[in-house]
Amino acid sequence: MALTPAVAAAEWARTEGDVDAWEEVAFDFAGEVVALLADHATSDGAASERDRQRIATVLRRIENEANNPLALADLAHEVAMSRYHFLRTFRQVVGVTPHQFILRTRLQNAAIALRLSVRPILDIALEAGFADLSTFNRRFRATMGMTPSTYRRAG
Repeated sequence: MALTPAVAAAEWARTEGDVDAWEEVAFDFAGEVVALLADHATSDGAASERDRQRIATVLRRIENEANNPLALADLAHEVAMSRYHFLRTFRQVVGVTPHQFILRTRLQNAAIALRLSVRPILDIALEAGFADLSTFNRRFRATMGMTPSTYRRAG
């Protein structure tokens, strides 16, 4: 029962076919299993000031480079943390996983571009870091409650 959220996240990542999400889910699942075996929660205590500063460094990088590929391992390496510790700390400090934050940042950038330009939606999606238009449309609609073209027209 305790692993149900992790199993649900794994199923979501499988259906999305998202490699970055899979990596996060794998580390999260491993952490949950270790926590169950150790009989304690994975989120004991607050993040240290040093860890919060590390996460702030990564947040700035994500905001500046969201349209580029950003692998969990690279982000963790940049701030000298293991992938598991980075993922756990990031979620503790920010409230979402790195992948979710990157996705939200990309969608926010795309929404701004949709309102401020007349460029084709495909160009905006690719520039924002999405690999294809269908993924962009699906995620945009799930987040914004409307398709990118409807969002553009509403502005």
